[in-house]
Amino acid sequence: MEFNELIKERFSCRALSDKEIPHDATGRIFEAARLAPTAVNKQPFKVWAVQSPAARAKLAETTKYTFGAGLFLVVGGKADEAWVRQYDERNFADVDAAIAATHIMLAIHNEGLASTWVGHFDAPKLKEFFPEMADYDLIAIFPVGYPAEQGVPSPRHTVRKGATEIVKVL
Repeated sequence: MEFNELIKERFSCRALSDKEIPHDATGRIFEAARLAPTAVNKQPFKVWAVQSPAARAKLAETTKYTFGAGLFLVVGGKADEAWVRQYDERNFADVDAAIAATHIMLAIHNEGLASTWVGHFDAPKLKEFFPEMADYDLIAIFPVGYPAEQGVPSPRHTVRKGATEIVKVL
């Protein structure tokens, strides 16, 4: 799919099927994350696939925004592995993780699947359930699945600011 078409068509889908997702599709989604640009190519992020029924039940205790998905991708950044800007000590772990998460979100849509970026979750509880996530700043959960029949764009999906409201040339 042409990129501009992809970004126009993608929407936050809040009704998903838990139908099994082909392994090759998830592989391409993970590859999109792996190829995401990061500051000084430090790659200070990790993606966890939460798929087993037991793991999904634990994840569901941390957020009500599961939307019927059978697969969840959790993205986190690790501060002590990230580039730090010398002038103000700004750590880029969260920025790098967000870039990878955006690649994931777009790759999901490119595979004919759907998702939404979930930021409303209990990160401390998620880390308690999954200790391998403990050292990461968890920034997103992506419930992934095929769009269910009622999974349609919100009425606000096409409401956008004009370019002159976003871009200011100085």
